[in-house]
Amino acid sequence: MTPEAVQHLIHSDKILARVIKKVGPCTLSPRKRRSPFEALVQSVAHQQLNGTAATTILRRVIALYPHRRFPQPEDLIETPDEHLRGAGLSRAKTASIKDIAAKTIAGVVPTKRAITKLSDAEIIERLTAIRGVGPWTVEMLLMFTLGRPDVLPVTDFGVRKGFALTYGLSELPAPRDLLDHGERWRPHRTTAAWYLWRAVDLLQ
Repeated sequence: MTPEAVQHLIHSDKILARVIKKVGPCTLSPRKRRSPFEALVQSVAHQQLNGTAATTILRRVIALYPHRRFPQPEDLIETPDEHLRGAGLSRAKTASIKDIAAKTIAGVVPTKRAITKLSDAEIIERLTAIRGVGPWTVEMLLMFTLGRPDVLPVTDFGVRKGFALTYGLSELPAPRDLLDHGERWRPHRTTAAWYLWRAVDLLQ
C-alpha cells in the first residue's frame, strides 16, 4: 500500500494515527500472480482455523498432486472426496472447494486478466454465488490477491478486535458501527484494516 494511504489515515483519524506511528510503514504486499481460483481455495482452507493448522492441511492437499505447484480445477473435480477429507478438509470445505473448481471451469470464477476489469461489488456478487464462499472470503481475495485499496472487512474478528483495542471499547464494535467510522478512511480502508490487525499484536 502507498505512503499516500498512510498519510491520509494519519490526517483523518488521530487515534488510528497513534497505532500507525507505533507500527511503522504498511508492509501489505498483495500476491497478484496468484489466480482467483487458487486464492479462493486457499481462503476456504483457512476458514475458521488458525494459520498453522490451515497451512498444514493445504500442504497435504497440494501433496496429493506431486507434479503440480497447485492443483488445477480439473484435478480437484476428479479427486475422490475421501482423499481430500483424508488431507484434513472438512466435508463442507471439500464441497466448497469442488464448487470453486466447477465454477472456475464454467467461467463464473474469472481469470486473472478478466477479474481486473470488475469492480469490488461485481466480484463480491459473482463469487458469493459459490458454495461456502461468503463476503469475507471474497474480501480477503480483494485485499491479498488483487490489492484493492478500499476494502474494509467489517465482520473480520481481528479487524473488530483491533478497533476495540485502538479506541478503548469494552466490546467488539458492530459491523455497522465499524463501517460508519471507516467512512473517514476512504479510499484507503484496506490499509486501515491492516493497521487494525497489527493493533491486536501491539495492544492486547
